[in-house]
Amino acid sequence: MAVLICGSLAYDTIMTFEGRFAEQILPDQLHILNVSFFVPTLRRDFGGCAGNIAYAVKLLGAEPLPMAVIGHDGVDYLTRMKSQNIDTRFVTKLEELHTAQCMIITDRDNNQINGFHPGAMSMAHENKITADIGASVGIISPDGRDAMLQHAEQFKTAGIPFVFDPGQAMPMFNGEELRHFIELATWVTVNDYEGKMLCDRTGWSEAEISRKVRGLVVTLGGEGCDVWENGEQQRVAPVKAKDVVDPTGCGDAWRGALLFGLERGWALAKCAELGNRIGALKIAQRGPQNYTLDFTPEA
Repeated sequence: MAVLICGSLAYDTIMTFEGRFAEQILPDQLHILNVSFFVPTLRRDFGGCAGNIAYAVKLLGAEPLPMAVIGHDGVDYLTRMKSQNIDTRFVTKLEELHTAQCMIITDRDNNQINGFHPGAMSMAHENKITADIGASVGIISPDGRDAMLQHAEQFKTAGIPFVFDPGQAMPMFNGEELRHFIELATWVTVNDYEGKMLCDRTGWSEAEISRKVRGLVVTLGGEGCDVWENGEQQRVAPVKAKDVVDPTGCGDAWRGALLFGLERGWALAKCAELGNRIGALKIAQRGPQNYTLDFTPEA
């Protein structure tokens, strides 16, 4: 069975700032913020949450089924996915729009400032999830607002268990909407910053959220992750990376591993262990889809 991945396909323009953002931004002058960062390196990568997650799922040996929208400039992305034997039948192309674009500046501490143009992604709600789609598990990752709302309902109606991964899209939703997402979802995953925002907006603690789903995972970067099930917390230890080069796409790589494990019926903590391992591989390589495995995944 396939892993259905709802989210964005985007081109990432990644720039490196050799200083620290904190040294360039005056906290007492935020109301008149006007800063410029000198970025001596720049590259363009294939990215977007759906693309990055699909890359990880395929690399591990499962069958990703991305559901996304590209624009008139997305032909090379579609060609690349097909060359990797990724099923693209639910990737829609719209001639009148650009493919989503993300501009990323990373500082020496791996903090990031992003600018995102949604482009064709804003029409992702035109893709529909049905019970005959052939997926055993899925994920809602950052996407168009309407698409995320509608796909959550469609996952539930189709009887396909899914992960709710609000990510950078969380500010688009109020507390009532986020609570409804959680009530529809099977699992929830966030990073530590997003986790605090999710708790603040819903009014639910991490323990309370975990009682409403099969499990909540909060990723903690270099500190591993916390797995919450039935109100109980378990820390899953990190995997030390050989090098820290580029954090772009680490969360998506982690989520690809999570889905690989869930599709195989693994315990949530075991899925998280694999996620930490894949995240460590990804951070040692530039770009979100350029890493390879140095081990053979379990069947």
